Amino acid sequence: MNRRRHAVRAGIVLGTLSALVYGGCASSGSSSAPKMSAAEIVSERQRLMKLNGASWSDAQAKFKAGNIEGIAVNAETMAMNAREIPKLFPEGSMTADSKAKPEIWQKWSEFDADAKNLQVNAEKLRDAARSKNAAATEAIMKDFGRDSCGVCHTPFRVPPPRS
Repeated sequence: MNRRRHAVRAGIVLGTLSALVYGGCASSGSSSAPKMSAAEIVSERQRLMKLNGASWSDAQAKFKAGNIEGIAVNAETMAMNAREIPKLFPEGSMTADSKAKPEIWQKWSEFDADAKNLQVNAEKLRDAARSKNAAATEAIMKDFGRDSCGVCHTPFRVPPPRS
């Protein structure tokens, strides 16, 4: 039941986010679509990244608890989010609250490839978890943070302040 509730919540969040992304950031010829401000875009991408962080943290907790199959929901959320990442970084969407580095737009193809890498790795994790293959899931989990999140955060995100 808890897994289903998490999946429903994640679906609602992602559905809302997708509607905002497609409706507000789309650069289609339609002038009737509401345009999002840079501040709204930054807020949406920060929400998406927080959802990814929470999903990864929950996946790690499930792994430690031996709930291999439960990780699939978290991995699916991260894979879905990864598809949205490039849409949430249109040029000109920098604000004082943004942690994005200008290198995103200077090296767009690398940034886009890193988002695709996150998606592919999250899908691999999802599939391994769905199959209840603990060894395969562990192998992916071991390097997921560094190989899927870190490859983008390091070159394209301002590091958080050290405490």
